[in-house]
Amino acid sequence: MFTMLNPRKFYRAVGRKKFLDFFVLTVFLLFFYGPLTNLLMLAFAEIYQYPNLIPQKFGFKWWEFVLSQKTMMSAVGQSFMFAIVTTVFSLLICLPAAYGLARYKFPGRRLVMFSFMLSNAFPKIGLYTSIGIMYYKLNLMGTFLGVVLIHMINTMMFMVWIPCGAFSSVHRQQEEAARDVGAGPFLTFCKVTLPMAVPGIAVACIYTFLGSMDEAQGTLLVGVPQYQTMPVMMYTVISDYNVMAAAVYALAMVIPTIVLLVLLRRYVGPEAIASGFQMK
Repeated sequence: MFTMLNPRKFYRAVGRKKFLDFFVLTVFLLFFYGPLTNLLMLAFAEIYQYPNLIPQKFGFKWWEFVLSQKTMMSAVGQSFMFAIVTTVFSLLICLPAAYGLARYKFPGRRLVMFSFMLSNAFPKIGLYTSIGIMYYKLNLMGTFLGVVLIHMINTMMFMVWIPCGAFSSVHRQQEEAARDVGAGPFLTFCKVTLPMAVPGIAVACIYTFLGSMDEAQGTLLVGVPQYQTMPVMMYTVISDYNVMAAAVYALAMVIPTIVLLVLLRRYVGPEAIASGFQMK
């Protein structure tokens, strides 16, 4: 078979395949990194006029402008504050639920786990409008607790599903061995189960933190004007300032995400995420 194969046709086919792979890779890089490259270029531009492709002058003028705005810096602080509080509250509320779902098999368990996805299955603006009506009745509009609850609605799926998968990967025999030597249920959980589930919990915390940092519609509906986070302030920057200031502020929103993912890259991977979404 190999002797009858025309070498010229073989190398031509290989060359076409390489060209096709190179073309697909180029299109992907342009599609994925093109907007980011344009964002970086505009963020460091001092003078830019459409339809020019390249800014006429580069510098840090708009960085100085954005960093000098007290309202923008206040939005940065509020974003981190809500992200930290949301992550802590989600841990306290969702970890016991995740452990219970991982360890106890009961009728309707899959339905309960599936229900955490429902908040992400509907258009957010409609969901937030109905929540806003309830907030008015409960006097939660414009309150710190109201905004935190909105953020938690979007992150409960991560904080239940991923730790549930992590707890399920811990064998019962290891917990039973700890109890055989005299450890109680709470000590067994703290010394055996929790340390082994830390990678999955870390992934859930990362997604919860980043999800809270990125939440805009719910905060805009129930928190403004008392609370304005970075995504909410982005609407004001786009409408009130030029494109360079908006690019600087958008890049400032991306930097914390990149730093967090780099610091915790050992926990972020397809295996950890996939294991957390397995409904056993």
